[in-house]
Amino acid sequence: MADRDIEAADGRGGLLGLALLSPIVGAGAGLVGALFLLALKRADDGRNALIAWAHGAHLAGFALVVSIIAAAAALAAGLVRRFSPAASGSGIPQIEAALHGELRQAPFRLIPIKFVGGLLAIGSGLALGREGPSVQMGGSFGHLVGRAFRRSWPDCRVLLAAGAGAGLATAFNAPIAGAIFVLEELVQQFEPRIAIAALGASATAISVSRILLSDSPDFHIDALAHAGAATRPLYFVLGAVAGFVAIFYNRTLLATIAAADRLDRWPVEVRAAAVGAAVGALGWVLPGMIGGGDSITQRTLAGTEALTLVPLAFLLRFVLGNVSYAARTPGGLFAPLLVLGAQLGLLFGVLCRLAFPALDIQPQGFAIVGMTALLTGVVRAPLTAIVLVVEMTASVTMLLPMLGACFMAMLVPTLLGDPPLYASLRANILKRARVEQSSAPAQPAPTE
Repeated sequence: MADRDIEAADGRGGLLGLALLSPIVGAGAGLVGALFLLALKRADDGRNALIAWAHGAHLAGFALVVSIIAAAAALAAGLVRRFSPAASGSGIPQIEAALHGELRQAPFRLIPIKFVGGLLAIGSGLALGREGPSVQMGGSFGHLVGRAFRRSWPDCRVLLAAGAGAGLATAFNAPIAGAIFVLEELVQQFEPRIAIAALGASATAISVSRILLSDSPDFHIDALAHAGAATRPLYFVLGAVAGFVAIFYNRTLLATIAAADRLDRWPVEVRAAAVGAAVGALGWVLPGMIGGGDSITQRTLAGTEALTLVPLAFLLRFVLGNVSYAARTPGGLFAPLLVLGAQLGLLFGVLCRLAFPALDIQPQGFAIVGMTALLTGVVRAPLTAIVLVVEMTASVTMLLPMLGACFMAMLVPTLLGDPPLYASLRANILKRARVEQSSAPAQPAPTE
């Protein structure tokens, strides 16, 4: 009995230590994430100003824009390859692999490489999300805090997960979604220690980040009426459509990554430069189509995007997002998926309004629901998707349609045997790590 009391006391002491450290993790993740977002805003403004100025120089200006964006993408890929290969891509699969004990957590130099590489890649116009760098930097900072305070690996694991959630919360100004993301996606089970640390870290991260950033929601929408009973079945159909699109998206992205890997005779910097050059050429013609895509999502939700251009914009962003991710530069998938989901939902809503003119259909409401449905279909984290979009739009009007759409978006790919995207990306990372380990030269046996 006494031994059990001692163990319980040790457990409570360990939990109290984590509870005290989680705000430190959140504060660091929030500060780094906020600085990253501020730097990205400056980079986006600079890129747009450069393109506008370069149009006055005609062909020379075109060459300048393409060259600068290609060079930025190449530099981002080169920094990752040379200094921190784990900083490639989203970072969420790497965090998950570390949390599940499949890979060692990357060295702490990942944080500056992810920051600078993400700034170069996303700021230059690649269609990548800001949340990937924020999540991985936040997780790495959590692990750093654990090591600095000499915590055991189980405690470092908790702080790693909490920091990652704080990074997502900061990226989207969505503290509740950040905490849910940790449990639903990263560890995929309810662990009280992780839940407590994630809540503390996300709350503190938002408190810190809002000192530097706006406390308003990421997207501004007009007030929407609640969906009537006659229109609710349409949201189930939208969810099913989003499920099929999610399957196609997942398979296309994995095929694009595989195709890029087969070009290994070309250095990764050359491949990234080619992608950057293509992005620069597109940006010269359509500067509003490149980058993370928040402005596109805002225009879609506001209904100011020309409806005739939405299908073309959807196809462009679909291709651009896949190619950008295959460039092996830092950058996430959530923000580009929100763009596609909003466009898909808006198109579906407009078609429904044409097909059923007697119904009171709000295409913007379908756009909001489309964001949650596509994100759910791709990632299979419906609670995270719903709470994230609710926090980003500050609207709960479409909550019931979201539930129905996410039900179908989750059901369709699951029935068809399509795995969640991050599980596939994690499997690819582990496979690449095994290949690299097996091809590494054998170390000489130590001598006496």
